[in-house]
Amino acid sequence: MAETYATDRLARLVPYPAPDANKYARGKLELVAGSPAYPGAAVLAARAAQRAGAGYTEVFASPEALPYVRQAQASLVVRPWSALSFKGERPLDDRHPRAVAVGSGFDAQGSEEAGVLRAVLRGTQAPVLVDGGALSLLACEKMRRACVERYRAGLVTVLTPHGGEAARLAAPLRISTGDPERLAARLAGAYGAVVVLKGPDTFVSEGVRTFAMREGTAALAKAGTGDVLAGIIGALLAQGVRAVDACMLGTTVHARAGRAAADAVGAVSVIAEDVVDALPAAWGTFSQE
Repeated sequence: MAETYATDRLARLVPYPAPDANKYARGKLELVAGSPAYPGAAVLAARAAQRAGAGYTEVFASPEALPYVRQAQASLVVRPWSALSFKGERPLDDRHPRAVAVGSGFDAQGSEEAGVLRAVLRGTQAPVLVDGGALSLLACEKMRRACVERYRAGLVTVLTPHGGEAARLAAPLRISTGDPERLAARLAGAYGAVVVLKGPDTFVSEGVRTFAMREGTAALAKAGTGDVLAGIIGALLAQGVRAVDACMLGTTVHARAGRAAADAVGAVSVIAEDVVDALPAAWGTFSQE
């Protein structure tokens, strides 16, 4: 039976800023997202990352998506995919924590997207979260090996599939998909990653231990809410929260934001933007308990 995190445990993980914090100390998230077909995914993930505490959110998007991201939030730094580079990358330290989130709004058939994903997995020493269309691109031996090589080098990779994406990751390895708790653990072991298997109950596994987040709500069953979750967890990783903790805290905050959004507009009417707007209320549930 998967363990859960009590609210008091989660509350201790909330990355409140130090009195002398600056934007770099609060963590930089490099968000690689937004294909021509899905520019909104980059917007949702980026706005969620900012509401989840990242001090500096830099978005790398397809040229076609750039205008949408720039117009959505003036405080974002926005660049094309071609500007993404990890040459001269600063070593990780507590004063300049960072992470990379890749794949929200990616075209799962895109050759350019595959090259971008490969560059991220092989190029950065920072924690990497893989979401959206990049998860389908990951379901091949070369990409899986890149994840395993990161694991062997002591680097953090987080995968955030829903059930269909998890099935695609499992298929080349003939992993059974019948039991979601076991599936999360087996995928974590096979890819050398922390896996967040999203569903009514969400399972977070690093291969040996598996945890459950059981506050899910059907109000989140709308397009774009997965991008919001990717932004939240990516921001927590960027602030130096350990991977499993970031996933458990992030999924819980996401679920509570979904419930707060449903309280505000009704469960039928919730859209992903409402979930982003409800994040401040969701964070408040930890300080109140």
